[in-house]
Amino acid sequence: MDLEHLAQIRQNPLVFAPGGLRHLVLEVVAYAADEAESDGGGHCTVTLHADGSVSVADAGRGTDTRLDEHGHAVKKPIMASKDLRFFDHPGTQVLPDGQPRRGMSVVAALSEWLVHTNRRRGGAWTQRYEHGVPVTDLVPIADDGTTGTVVHFRPDGLPGATDGELARLLSSWEVLSVEMDDRRLS
Repeated sequence: MDLEHLAQIRQNPLVFAPGGLRHLVLEVVAYAADEAESDGGGHCTVTLHADGSVSVADAGRGTDTRLDEHGHAVKKPIMASKDLRFFDHPGTQVLPDGQPRRGMSVVAALSEWLVHTNRRRGGAWTQRYEHGVPVTDLVPIADDGTTGTVVHFRPDGLPGATDGELARLLSSWEVLSVEMDDRRLS
């Protein structure tokens, strides 16, 4: 965990998430697109919940999680530390909103809370973060035989996005079909 990195993001939210919620959703969907690209195609669902939270669910491999020498689950620390492939890396991938990809730590740091549910062959876990800081360990959940990731988060005071604008941007990935489920109150 990199508290200094998370604080830097929180001090400059519109630098790291220009466009607010729209950019955060694109950061999460980019990981589903990575999975889809490695599998030759995929699908994810973006749900806009009535409480202002958003979830992105895919059926990829799930986030790399392994057991340590004591049999405890350990996963990549992508939520609470820099993704060195993207964050402040020259020539990084540009997301469909025209802004650079920075990684999941931006989403976690700029969210009041984020719950990461991860299903892989051989196990399933969930973990909760508040402003990017893990507040639970990896908690095992029932393995239902599926794989994939659900990132459910509630952004902390960032501007939203219109349905049409978000739908247009989400259709930008050729290898990933994206469904939008808007459950917000009208």
